[in-house]
This record gives sequence, structure tokens and C-alpha cells, in this order.
Amino acid sequence: MPKKKYNAFYAQSGGVTAVINATACGVIETARKSMNINKVYAGRNGIIGALREELIDTSKESKKDIAALKYTPSGAFGSCRYKLKSLEENKAEYERLIEVFKAHDIRYFFYNGGGDSQDTANKVSQLGEKMGYPITCIGIPKTVDNDLPITDNSPGFGSVAKYVAVSIREAAFDVRSMAESSTKVFVMEVMGRHAGWIAAAGGLACEKEGDAPHIILFPEIAFNKEKFLKKVQSTVKKHGYCAIVVSEGAAYKDGTFLADAGTVDAFGHKQLGGVAPVVANMIKEELGYKYHWAVCDYLQRAARHIASETDVEQAYAVGQAAVEFADAGKNAVMPTIVRKNTKKYSWTIGEAKLEDVANVEKKMPRKYITRNGFGITEECREYLQPLIVGESYPSYKNGLPQYVELKNELIKKKVKTNFEI
Repeated sequence: MPKKKYNAFYAQSGGVTAVINATACGVIETARKSMNINKVYAGRNGIIGALREELIDTSKESKKDIAALKYTPSGAFGSCRYKLKSLEENKAEYERLIEVFKAHDIRYFFYNGGGDSQDTANKVSQLGEKMGYPITCIGIPKTVDNDLPITDNSPGFGSVAKYVAVSIREAAFDVRSMAESSTKVFVMEVMGRHAGWIAAAGGLACEKEGDAPHIILFPEIAFNKEKFLKKVQSTVKKHGYCAIVVSEGAAYKDGTFLADAGTVDAFGHKQLGGVAPVVANMIKEELGYKYHWAVCDYLQRAARHIASETDVEQAYAVGQAAVEFADAGKNAVMPTIVRKNTKKYSWTIGEAKLEDVANVEKKMPRKYITRNGFGITEECREYLQPLIVGESYPSYKNGLPQYVELKNELIKKKVKTNFEI
């Protein structure tokens, strides 16, 4: 008698990326070949989909459309910012998960997200032991912030890094050409609350003396107004203009964000209100320079048209590895990217325990930041450069990239009760 196959639940969590759907593609394509997994149900809007019993039957999607996910940005099934509390704090949520999983014969859980998501994945992995229902749980790394520990880098980061480096280079050409009689300062704000990896990526555009960005403001380096303004002024005098990359999490020595909006998000993190205009106005008031500023915001994480080929390949690989780990009987682990110690950049897949990943934030090492605190070192460049290499363009039609939109058919609900979020 053949071994019974069980269903799997896959969900996307947190801020989406240009390549998270490549991971979904890796999960679904690999699961379709699995001897243990029957169907993959995707949560509509992340873990909320499981709590509400809103499960998307990915078997209804064609092979062609699933393959096209590899070239489509954002979260194809919807994502969420929803953090499960501990079992002791909110047992009802976990009982609901088990109720839904039982009803749909789900024994595999794949959660694709960042640090908070890996915490959720770790909690769910403990359900089998605590609530008497076997569940194999694999976390899958994803974050543009590149702040997950253990893994060399996080899928999603390489593409946002490429976008930021390209954008500051192109914007700087614009500013430089107009600086004599117009704008002399350009400030570009990028994501990164506590870790400056994305801001650092802007430094890749600076390949020789005088190249932009001339100043990078990192969350890891306390902001010193006097020192900063002096640097801006000397740069304008020397080069005729100044291009700046600032991380949204830039803060003063006491920890106060330059752009603290005074509110918090669903995870209890402070909402940041836009640091670029704060910095630009500071320059205008103190130095009188004409300025322009821009906030990359969603553009940086949605830019699939300029995604890093390395990033796409790694995003797919961790999705594939997650299913292979589950097939091998592993539980409560996350596939990682391991950089090989070779002259030419190469990598492989490793693994980490979810308990070692959950809620741990990897910040920029001080050795990656120049002594004056305004740029990246050569060691940092050597780390970052391979991650943005290669292009993996989507197909174009009528001048626009073509992205897949799935059917996203929900399966019939089996649990009688509803669950309020």
C-alpha cells in the first residue's frame, strides 16, 4: 500500500520583495515532485489565511503560471504583518491553526519571511509536541533588510541593493549636470530600521574618488549634525554637488530616530515618518543649498525589472531546499545561504535552527563602515558586490514587463466556526 501523502501550507509574510515569488515557485515546483506532499495550499494574506481558513489551492494553477512566478514581484498570494503571540498568551490562535490544519490534512508548514516570521514559524513548529498534532515546520528566509542571522545574506536583499546602487548613480548624474545653477544636494531615503545594509549598497555606486554617494547615513552610526553638515559643505565645495543615501533608521546618539513619527506598527515597531525631508531641510536651513529628495519606499522592493540574477537564483533555491528539508524529516529549521571560501563568488545551501534565527537582528559590522562613518570599506564592497551581479529580466510586451496573476482559487471551508483577527 503506498504511503499516504499530506498537504502543505505555504504563506508569505511581512514586507514583500522583488523575488519572494521565486521562492514560492521553488516551493510549489519541488512539492509537486515530492513523494510525501499532496497539495500545496497557500494562505491568502499570510498566516491570516490559515486563521480564517482562506486557503488557496495552488494545484489549480498551471505549470506555466507557477514558473512565471519566478519573474513576478510582490506576494502572489498576499502577505501580512501579523505576529502570533506565545501559546500561553493566546492559545486560541494555535487551537485554530490546528483545527484548520486537521480539517485539510495539512502536516507541512512553510513560512516565508523575516525575523518576526521565523519566530512565528518556530512557535508553530512546537505545536506537534504541545497540542498532539504532528506538524513539520520549515522557515524560509526573506527580507530586503538583510538582517537575518546565520545566513550569509537574505533573499530579497540583492535585488533591492541593485536598485539602490543603480538609482543613486543615475540620480547623481542628473544632479551633477544641473549643480552649477540649480540643485546642489540630493538626498535619497532607503529602507533599514536598525540595520544599514540597504544604505550600504548605495556605496557600490562609488567606484572612484568623487563618485556618488558622497555620504551614507547608517542606523549603526549615531548622527552628528555638526559633523554631517561640515561634510556636506566640503563635498559641495570640492565636487560642486553632494549626493546622500540615508537609511530610514538614522538616529541620534540617544537612539531617537531623525524621523520618529510617534506611532507604532502591528509588531510594536516605531513608525518612521520620512527621514529624507528632515535631512534635506536641515541642509537648507544651515547651509542654504537648493535640494531635492526622494524616498524609494515600495519602488525599491518591487523593482523586479532590475532584479539581481544572483538574488533570483538564491530565492528559488531556499524554496526548493525547504521542501527537500521537509521530505528528509527535518523540522524547526531554515535553509540558509552559505558563502564558499573561493576566489570567485559561489554559494551553497546550509541550515539553521529556527530558535537561533527568531528575533535576532544582524546589523552592519563596524569594519564595513569607513572610519568617518559616511561610507563603506573595501571589505564591505567585497561582501556586497556579488549579491547584485547578473540580470534576470522578465518578458516585455508593449514596452511593459509582463507579470503573472494567479487564479488564487480558495478551497471549500470545512470548519464551521469563523475566526476573528
